[in-house]
Amino acid sequence: MTAPTYPPERSSLQRALRALRDFLYGMLGYELAQHALEMRSSIEALFMLATFGDILGVPVLPPYYNLRLLPYVVPNISTWKRRVLREREFTDEHDYHLHGL
Repeated sequence: MTAPTYPPERSSLQRALRALRDFLYGMLGYELAQHALEMRSSIEALFMLATFGDILGVPVLPPYYNLRLLPYVVPNISTWKRRVLREREFTDEHDYHLHGL
């Protein structure tokens, strides 16, 4: 992962404020942002399973609704299938959490 690029600052005060803001975000907001992304990913996976589960062999909704939603979902189908069908263990979702340290 590459470091973010920032526009050039005009003074050392702006650099210090940006550094303070980045530090506080890392200390207070980063974990919340990562948790929100994980929740969004799991909710999207459940939505895809509920609507297009027949691709994996899980019939849930009538095909009429699937066809209505298909144009919006086509870009995500290949990554969703790869994510859902990949082998994983029970504890995979919580490998990198640092809770309790």
